[in-house]
Amino acid sequence: MSQLSHLVICVGNEGAEDLQILRVYRRVPDPAAESKGFLRVIDDSGEDYLYPESAFKSLPLPRPLEQQLETLAEQRSRIGIA
Repeated sequence: MSQLSHLVICVGNEGAEDLQILRVYRRVPDPAAESKGFLRVIDDSGEDYLYPESAFKSLPLPRPLEQQLETLAEQRSRIGIA
């Protein structure tokens, strides 16, 4: 995936109970995992795990909107909302 956004959308969840198709997830940069075809994603459990890159598509957004969504996601995770 080129120019990865911090946000990705799930397009496949084979065997992954903590991923929902068409749901937006936060990607955690992990160059070592990405070089092997995996993305580190904060899934529905609220933890970050490695998943096949093919399970996601990048969701490019204007930078101000992406920053606003990141801030909202961080606030929600601090209070325990996945």
